[in-house]
Amino acid sequence: MSTVEQLEEALRRLSPDERAAFRAWYAQFDAEEWDRQFEADVTAGRLDWLADEARNNRQEGRCTDR
Repeated sequence: MSTVEQLEEALRRLSPDERAAFRAWYAQFDAEEWDRQFEADVTAGRLDWLADEARNNRQEGRCTDR
């Protein structure tokens, strides 16, 4: 049995209150992981193209300040 299958099985055995607590914990955990990955991508320059594209769109009049 894989770790994922073991987790699935354990989650099925949780009470509704325990599942709610797990969901809240996991949402926070997942958000923090996303933030870490985003920061790593920014630091590595993997998102520079987005800023470049936005600047070009602004310079060419394809967007406004609002």
